[in-house]
Amino acid sequence: MKIVSFSLEQTNKYFGKIDGTRFYIGSRVPYEGFKGLMNVIGQSTQRYNRFDFRNEYGFWADFIHPTAAAEGGFFHTLNTYDKARFTFSFLQYGAHVPKGDFVAYFRSILKLPLAAEYFPDLKLENNRIIRITDDGDVVLESDTSTEGLMYYLNPTLREVEDTEVIQAAKLIHWAQNDPRHRSVQIDVGIKHFKSKLVEYAQAYGLDGKPDTICLAVCDIRHQGRAKSAVIKAALQSSNPLKALLEIGEPKYHERLLVIRREINRLLDEGTLGKRKYSLAKKDFVAI
Repeated sequence: MKIVSFSLEQTNKYFGKIDGTRFYIGSRVPYEGFKGLMNVIGQSTQRYNRFDFRNEYGFWADFIHPTAAAEGGFFHTLNTYDKARFTFSFLQYGAHVPKGDFVAYFRSILKLPLAAEYFPDLKLENNRIIRITDDGDVVLESDTSTEGLMYYLNPTLREVEDTEVIQAAKLIHWAQNDPRHRSVQIDVGIKHFKSKLVEYAQAYGLDGKPDTICLAVCDIRHQGRAKSAVIKAALQSSNPLKALLEIGEPKYHERLLVIRREINRLLDEGTLGKRKYSLAKKDFVAI
């Protein structure tokens, strides 16, 4: 079992130690009246690199890259200060969504060999995340709620609790030290984008649309910065890509700068701009 020790240093920075290794957990930050942890720093080797996954996932490894860059990109990217209560991974999966990407990710890591070392009080049963307690098993998530899972990871948004720091430390250390954990993050992320794009193609008429348009829509929906009516209006404009990439200004200006920059980078190198989405194939095909 992994034993976590931690310390608060430099006023607001938490550092942890597992198996004798010291590492940065996150900084205590305020946000809209809440308090939580944030970790969006690390070494280049700890960041998602699309080139490492092209052999396995092809174009999809590039397709998720702009969103990954905007979400922090590190496999240990952490945020515990907003309504999601706990977001983690290079794409910031949010624990607040029933049947969402975080739930899929957490279920998957609980199948890994080291799961019992990091979370000995958790198990999977009928594909549900279960907590083992002295009073019996407790189901932490369902098709309609993840309240139990959020509480397990981050009891409240009022303050940074010891539980929150310890659970964050476990996931960070695991992601940094187990390549199988990182592989799960990639696999869950790409499968999630693939399945969601089928939904978006049906909802927004993306069948036959360029890869850039599909990417912009996926990023909007991944972050949740606009409702469907706004997306549909942008798609009907004279310059749909420009309109989509302006959704969220000025509140999300910094994120949109990253998305535009990375889309342009992929266009310049010829990775984007050569494919369109095929709903029949549930994949991209050459234009």
